[in-house]
Amino acid sequence: MPIVESNNVTDTNAVTGNAMTANPVTTNNPAESTAAVLVLEDGRTFRGRSYGATGVALGEAVFATGMTGYQETITDPSYARQLVVQTAPHIGNTGVNKEDAESRRIWVAGYVVRDAARRPSNWRSERSLDEELVEQGIVGIQAVDTRAITRHLREHKTMRAGIFSGEAAKATDKELLDTVLASAPMEGARLAEEVSIDEAYVVEPADHGWEGEAKFSIAAIDLGIKAMTPVRFAERGVRVHVLPATATLDDVKAVNPDGFFMSNGPGDPATADVQVKLLRSVLDEKLPYFGICFGNQILGRALGFGTYKLKYGHRGINQPVMDRRTGKVEITSQNHGFAVDAPMDGATLAPEERFGRVEVSHVSLNDDVVEGLACLDIPAFSVQYHPEAAAGPHDAAYLFDRFIDLMESTKNGRNAAQAAATQTSNSAKNEDTK
Repeated sequence: MPIVESNNVTDTNAVTGNAMTANPVTTNNPAESTAAVLVLEDGRTFRGRSYGATGVALGEAVFATGMTGYQETITDPSYARQLVVQTAPHIGNTGVNKEDAESRRIWVAGYVVRDAARRPSNWRSERSLDEELVEQGIVGIQAVDTRAITRHLREHKTMRAGIFSGEAAKATDKELLDTVLASAPMEGARLAEEVSIDEAYVVEPADHGWEGEAKFSIAAIDLGIKAMTPVRFAERGVRVHVLPATATLDDVKAVNPDGFFMSNGPGDPATADVQVKLLRSVLDEKLPYFGICFGNQILGRALGFGTYKLKYGHRGINQPVMDRRTGKVEITSQNHGFAVDAPMDGATLAPEERFGRVEVSHVSLNDDVVEGLACLDIPAFSVQYHPEAAAGPHDAAYLFDRFIDLMESTKNGRNAAQAAATQTSNSAKNEDTK
């Protein structure tokens, strides 16, 4: 498989190959960077300069369309084993700080940017993004035409890729491509256990501005949870017991929760048999459930639906979604490459019939992908996107209130249908008062 003509942007502000001629790129620090190359599994190459650590990074090449929030992106565990291409041209302008990280480390396998900031300029900056990438050993590439890369991935699909810099970049084209083709695909990847915590911890409402006793307590399974998710619950008076991805039903019951939550996370949902089994046990207990992203896919599987891989996924903070119950459109933050395969034409009996009826509650306005599920006979719902949205938007923040309404309704002895009606009514009222 031959390497085709490269789309790179040179350090002299001249565009070579068949790259775009607009907005030429210079390197972050030419004196310290070395030659680097991005190789896609179909043979397409993009040559630039190293960014961050020097070496080899292998993973699935994907693009993220957010114009802000690059630190939150790279620290999102859902990006594990992925080479993230930032479509925003200028990256690193505001540096990095400890407060904005969404987890304990950077999770992207590699990082691809067009125009890396020469130096950060922000009063909250504690160090440069380049320094952070070096310290955590994240191999990146800069001074490449990220628009050309994004268009290539959109027209073909997300695919395996490698970033090679320094000595590694001196290998022959065939050697580089062979290395990429020998790497593992995302299909069949079981990654949630790799990014999850080892020990449980608790996020208290009192630590996040809530006064008085906690209203509810939930068990949250960390499949790659973002830091802002338990914070959004705590701000509303909900105590969050964060449990590892390997937690059992006994572990869940041990914290005596009023509700159960499954987070976002990386990998193929078809591999999440352990979590699907756990959720089915929780649903049998009639414990209220809320899932986001990976948690949505796991609910789909628990109900008996299948999942499939999207051509290039949804990654960014500008994805339009319609809440079919209220007719309102939300601009959402998303990061997923898989989706639930469920019927879109109203309520239907779940393939796992003991869970009753289910309907697609939210849908993507870009491509009609299932963006949410709502159970009508048991207290459970989920969405495919990120209502915690750090960085923004915050259109979907009402979903945390919807889950609180569901726990309140269940606690008061209402059935699932009544609880669902209460969710919709209260959510509409919350939206109208914004």
